[in-house]
Amino acid sequence: MNILGKIIAVANQKGGVGKTTTAVNLSAGLALLGRRVLLIDCDPQGNATSGLGIDKNSLEQSVYDVLVGQANLGDIIIHTDFDLDLVPSVMDLAGAEVELVEAEDKLYRLQKAITPIRGIYDYIIIDCPPSLGHITLNALTAANSVLLPLQCEFYALEGLSQLMSTIEMVQEQYNSQLYIEGLVMTMFDSRTNLSQQVEAEVRNHFPNQVYETKIPRTVRLSEAPSYGQPIFAYAATSKGALAYEALAKEVAGHE
Repeated sequence: MNILGKIIAVANQKGGVGKTTTAVNLSAGLALLGRRVLLIDCDPQGNATSGLGIDKNSLEQSVYDVLVGQANLGDIIIHTDFDLDLVPSVMDLAGAEVELVEAEDKLYRLQKAITPIRGIYDYIIIDCPPSLGHITLNALTAANSVLLPLQCEFYALEGLSQLMSTIEMVQEQYNSQLYIEGLVMTMFDSRTNLSQQVEAEVRNHFPNQVYETKIPRTVRLSEAPSYGQPIFAYAATSKGALAYEALAKEVAGHE
């Protein structure tokens, strides 16, 4: 088994690459494998929170309160209907980017917050915002590894060098143990040459770091969040569910 509480940050500063979809469904897939999973929603949009059926308007506290020192992370964990726990997010989190600028230990807030509850879980998945600001840096400083979703489109590798530079900076200055968990190709369409070409290019650049599992572009995966469900609850036999089940098994295989 893995060391208790392996922390994986799901990150990409590009929006619309399937980052939150991957964070939610990888978490749910690992839970289905019997792992104890905590998903931390660190995106001010709070899509992972609503994607697990949580009404953001009903929340009294969120990860924002944790980062600004007004709540303990353990006190705001929500037990969801999908055998995994959640630290929710709301739009207030956007303000943390500004508030953290002058704060002491500004890049270690999340790491310190996770420490007391880390032993409860096998996996802690952090859904990062589509930026490389203080919140993402907090996640990378707290994490053991970073998982990178890449959309199968022409510009898939655009901006990846900037993200890799940020990861290297975090390794050098804040978290020397951080490593690349893997790259996962998302929105893959086997009917198009473009998806095949993008996959080949990414595998050429990162020959040992791309997961075998590819996440297909499917309507079911797009619909599931609007029903507040992971793909396994919404469409358990769909291509998307089978893909995220396979990805969860690949990630668990790294234990």
